[in-house]
Amino acid sequence: MRSVLMGIVAAAMLLLSAGVARAQDNYEIQVYGSDTVERGATMVELHSNFTIEGSEPVPGSDRTADGTWPTNHALHETLEITQGITPWFETGFYVFTSAQSEYGWAWVGDHIRPRVRAPDSWHWPVGASLSVEVGYQQASFSPDTWTIEVRPIVDKRLGRWYLAFNPTFDKSLHGPGVSEGWIFSPNAKASYDVIRWKSGDYPKALALGLEYYGSVGPWDNPDPFADQQEQFVPAIDLDVSPRWEFNFGVGIGVTAATDHLLVKGIVGRRFDFGRPKTKGKGDLGLPASSSK
Repeated sequence: MRSVLMGIVAAAMLLLSAGVARAQDNYEIQVYGSDTVERGATMVELHSNFTIEGSEPVPGSDRTADGTWPTNHALHETLEITQGITPWFETGFYVFTSAQSEYGWAWVGDHIRPRVRAPDSWHWPVGASLSVEVGYQQASFSPDTWTIEVRPIVDKRLGRWYLAFNPTFDKSLHGPGVSEGWIFSPNAKASYDVIRWKSGDYPKALALGLEYYGSVGPWDNPDPFADQQEQFVPAIDLDVSPRWEFNFGVGIGVTAATDHLLVKGIVGRRFDFGRPKTKGKGDLGLPASSSK
């Protein structure tokens, strides 16, 4: 156990030496867990966040330096619908929106995300899955209008602790970022069940944790630290039902290229649409005591 904790600390220190790069994408602020949604079930999630202190427009303009809308005081609402296809394969679909008093409410774009995981029958010591997300976003919100993301996912529960790591790689398919190649954007999470209780057949928990979101720039030629994005999110996860998901946090950016302060929340509900009721976290597409 001590060697595991030392490894976690070393990994965290490595992450802190990395960071996030380019226009910030605060539409789905979430560290993925390895589980997939049960076959035949549908998970509907609403991702909400409000940027208290973010990017400002260039003086004399209503846009930032890269031609996008500023993020300061922007409300982002994202609808995510995930369908379980097999016991180890799911597909998610996103609708991104943004609202600001100066610009009104706008559709930002859509993404689709197939994901596969290592089946339970493989008996791996950690949970593991792989998602590929591709989609479009308007140029007013991202200079790169078509993008692809490849996200390996590894997670593990150790008693009351839950740990997850997403060493993500993303690439522009259309826009000024095409020439940059693959961007390394590591995400990580550690949470601890501070309260556990049982009411009925389902064990319940309240977990406190820390989420990290970064992007260092091209994987083979990282950006200068000041141009990277690094964001830390102290978060709360409430696990009271296999059908529901609750996650709330406050995001703190620590570099000039990162939005400095935001609040975020995720509320999810699973629907079986006539399937027999099941028990257990593995049916939800959620890691134990944590959001995706």
